[in-house]
Amino acid sequence: MAEVTPTYPDPDWARVAPAEVGLDPQKLAEAEGWLKRHASEGRYRVVIIRGGRLVAEWNYGVAGQEQLALASAAKSIFSCLLGIAIEEGRLPSADAKVVDYYPEMMDVPEGEGPKAGRYAFEKDRGITFRQLICNTSGYMKPGEEPGRTFHYQTYGMNILTHAIAKTYGLYDIRDPEGSPGLRKLVDEKLRIPLGATWGYYQGNFDLHEKARIHIFGYYDGVRSTALDMARLGWLWRNWGRWGSRQLIPEQWLREATRTAPDIRANCPRAQWQYGHGFWTNEHGLIWPSLPRDSYAAAGAGSQLIWVCPSLDLVVVQSPGLYEKKEENDTGLLGLVVAACA
Repeated sequence: MAEVTPTYPDPDWARVAPAEVGLDPQKLAEAEGWLKRHASEGRYRVVIIRGGRLVAEWNYGVAGQEQLALASAAKSIFSCLLGIAIEEGRLPSADAKVVDYYPEMMDVPEGEGPKAGRYAFEKDRGITFRQLICNTSGYMKPGEEPGRTFHYQTYGMNILTHAIAKTYGLYDIRDPEGSPGLRKLVDEKLRIPLGATWGYYQGNFDLHEKARIHIFGYYDGVRSTALDMARLGWLWRNWGRWGSRQLIPEQWLREATRTAPDIRANCPRAQWQYGHGFWTNEHGLIWPSLPRDSYAAAGAGSQLIWVCPSLDLVVVQSPGLYEKKEENDTGLLGLVVAACA
């Protein structure tokens, strides 16, 4: 595509015709047609950004202004906050032990974890912030040593967010519902600078009455429109820069969007798809036909923020028409990429 000077929406996206940013209008129309043919009883929202311009916004069965839960796609936001906390000196590095900052994580005895056999083991004292964000911590999982196994989980992520928030004085296990938590940091460090309007929720699984959810529960959820998700995607595409401000350390994002070291060292190659809170196509294992530099925030309910720096492209699906994110290889993402000149 012809070189386009990045623009940052404030407060609205600059809307342009596809050809103005090097997208084939006919092929993009084919992508929209694919969505319409596959919608059936489903619903979708799609936003396409190239060069910082809004190229397409397609909504079917869900209003554009409705805020939907990002679910695990918020893990990518948590990763950004971890990078910021390190940059600001709240933590010495991602390899710092979490127990030194959130010792409460170990105060989960047998019978008071989320289910039988799940509680804080002595091995969990060695868990680092990097292992939590990379889902390799093995927290409260018997037989999973820190850094040895990739296992997607929510409770470890809650420990991460509470630990980061505590370093800023924002989480107290004695008052989990009254604590500002990570939400205050997300507002200050990301939402307000981006001009976004997303909201928040606290989530807990329905656990037995002795479960110490004040320690490992209270998920910091985010609800967003597709357009505000695109703001995050455009921030990530520009490696944490928004206009004249570097909101997230560039080096952190470049590392976070590549396969995590522990996963490469200790896990089967088929699992080399995850970084520090981001899904990564570095090895072509998620989307074999799409660029290797692409990566994504992904969550339940087909929530996806897909970023491709080499194509200067961000595609949001909220929700998408897929069961597994891999289906995008020949589905919507593949069609949008085919439209790039």
